[in-house]
Formats: sequence, C-alpha cells, structure tokens
Amino acid sequence: MPSRFSNKINVRKNDLPGLFWTVTALLFVAAMVYQPKTVFQGATTGLKTWWEIVFPALLPFFIASEVLMKLGLVRFIGVLLEPVMRPLFNVPGAGGFVMVIGFTSGFPIGSMVTAQLRQQGLCTRVEAERLMSFTNNSSPLFMLTAVAVGMFSRPELGIVIAGSHYLANIILGLALRFYGRNDPPSPPVNGTAAWSVKQAFIALLQHQREKRQPLGKLLGEAVTTSINKLINIGGFIILFAVIIKLFTEAGIISRMALVLGTVLAPLGFPPDILTALASGFFEMTIGTRIASEAAATQLQKLMAVGIILGWSGLSIHAQVASMISGTDIRMKLFIMTRLAHALLATGLTCLLYRPESATGSPALPALAPVMLAAYSMVPVILGSLAVMIGLLLALIVTAQASRFIFAFFQIFFRKSWF
Repeated sequence: MPSRFSNKINVRKNDLPGLFWTVTALLFVAAMVYQPKTVFQGATTGLKTWWEIVFPALLPFFIASEVLMKLGLVRFIGVLLEPVMRPLFNVPGAGGFVMVIGFTSGFPIGSMVTAQLRQQGLCTRVEAERLMSFTNNSSPLFMLTAVAVGMFSRPELGIVIAGSHYLANIILGLALRFYGRNDPPSPPVNGTAAWSVKQAFIALLQHQREKRQPLGKLLGEAVTTSINKLINIGGFIILFAVIIKLFTEAGIISRMALVLGTVLAPLGFPPDILTALASGFFEMTIGTRIASEAAATQLQKLMAVGIILGWSGLSIHAQVASMISGTDIRMKLFIMTRLAHALLATGLTCLLYRPESATGSPALPALAPVMLAAYSMVPVILGSLAVMIGLLLALIVTAQASRFIFAFFQIFFRKSWF
C-alpha cells in the first residue's frame, strides 16, 4: 500500500509563479524588518498622496458613476451612442458612458465601470478589453492642477501635458477597433443600432422598473462601494510607495536608471530624468514629481511626464487588475497599450510644446488657441450635462410618483409602455 506522504518534492511548471511570489513576499517582509524607518517614510508618502490627491479627486466620480449605473443611465447612453461608438471604436454605445467617466475622473475608474458593463452582459470580453485600454486616463485635475501648477508652477503647461495624454488615448481607441475584429460584437441594448432618443428613454424606464430600490439604499450602497474601492486603491499606492522607497535605499532604482540610460542617454536625457522614469515605472505620482524637479530642460521634463503618465505605473496596473478580478477580462492588451501610450504621448508632447520666447513670456503650444478654446468650453459642456442628467432624474422621480405623468406620456407617444 503506497504511503500518503512522500519525501520527494515534485515541482510543476504551474507551481513556479506561486513559489516566486512567496519568495518575493518573504524578501519584502525581511526588508521591512531591516529598514523600518524607510518603510514608515514610504508609507507616509503614499498615504499623503492618496489622502490629499487621489481620495478627494476620485470619490465624487466613484459615487456618481455607481448611482448613474444603478439608475440605468448606462442603458440610456448605450442606446443613444450606439451609432457613434460602434463605427469609431468598435465598442457598444454603453462605452460612451465609460469614456466620459474615464476621461473626466482618472485611473482606475475606467476599468471599474468596464468591469461592471461586462458583468451586466453589456459588452463582450474583447470589447471590454478594447474599452478598458483607451478609457483609463490620468485625472484632468491631477494633470492640470497637481502636475502643471503644483509641480511645475506653470499652469499653461497643463495644455501640453493633458493634450498629449488625451490625444494619445483617443488615437489608441481608434486603432484598437481592429483588435479582435473577427470576434462577434455584442447586440445593441434595444435590438437596433438606429439613433433614437425614444428607444433610449424606453430602455431607461425598463431598467428602472426591473431594478427599483429606495433612494436611500441606492445612495448608501454607492457610497459604501466607492469608499471600499478607494481604500483598496490607497493600499496599492502605499504599498508601491514603500517599494519605491526600499528600492531607492537599496540602489535598485539607480541601477534601473542605468539600464534606461543605455537607450535614453544617447538621446540627451540627463540622469535625473532617468531616475524619474525608473520611479515612475512603479508609481506615476512619485515619478512625475521627481521629473518636475529634475535638472533638465523643460521639454525633457514634459517628455518624461508623458512617458510616466502613459505607462501609468505598476501601481495603476495592480489597481486595474483588482477592479477586473471578478471578470474574464485579460490584462495583456492593457499593458501593451500602456507602452504604446507612453510612446505616443512623448511624440505628441514634442509636437505641442513650444519653448519660452526670448522675453520670457509663457510658452504655449502651436495649437494653443484651439486647445484653449476647447478647455474654455469644458465647464459649459459639463454644466449642460449636469443639467440634462438632473432634469432626467427629476422626470423619472415625478413619473414614478404620479399617474398623471404616466398617462401624459402614454398619450404623447401613443403607446402603452406604462
């Protein structure tokens, strides 16, 4: 009779990743015990970054996205934007909601909402991978305020930083429409790809009837879910801040900078920029701060910021992986597009940036008049969107409270929906 136990260790190929991460975790714990002061300093830096920048910037968007999804606005937008999103980006119309939220809030909310669409069956796995890869952006608040004003003390540079970042992601979105193009697309929400406000409103009301719940419960769940996700994000930020601090003390960051120097040094990048890129490989906020303080030209600093924000850092990658962990969405395309985004953003930075004039007046990109006009319209557009959503929600509440409104719409549209 064979023994239940054997002294022979049979290590399989599938066991190697688990063993690797076990050894890595043990080494990390040993490093924390050996360098407690360094760990504390790194954790404090990460906590400060999360509390002062990430938490206030993302919490309102997290709550708003949760509420709007529960109210069915995603289905409304999905029907409305199907004729636009499908030919341009080869994603369902509901991707328009993800795009708006992702471009106005920041990492990693685009992946969070994409995962919710996938869980609700509003997109296929390939469509979710496309969508996630070009709707994850750095926050406009972070680029225009924290980086341009706080780090560079040059508000006008925000046009270059944000412009190159967003343009690169839009170009990627247009290119990604060919990724997995043989994969069967998801059907439109209302069964037709024709543009129709009426059909969009029907889809919204159907969702309201199916998922009806008290407003207090809806808000409570949205706030609880949002805070839990932000605490999760904060944990990643603190963890990678500690890793960067330990790697800096151990000289690993400087060695990574030397490796990067073999490629970038011949192009004229100074050592400080290489150190910023090595730090930004792990966490973008710390990397951009080091880049802004580097002894380099303004253009070199901005190019480094473009690379770091495009790559977004392993911290963001881990956050995105956490957000999609309950789905079948894969990370491979996201990582590849981060590399492409870094290269595209760098090239666009060179195109948009213009050096300071001889009089020392602020430098603006060649396309500054057009981009400034676009930025001046942002408050108007966002204000109009807020008014539209407010009126829509008010209409829904009124319709649910009054049979007279139901009868009015029944006569107006000459159909018995109610």
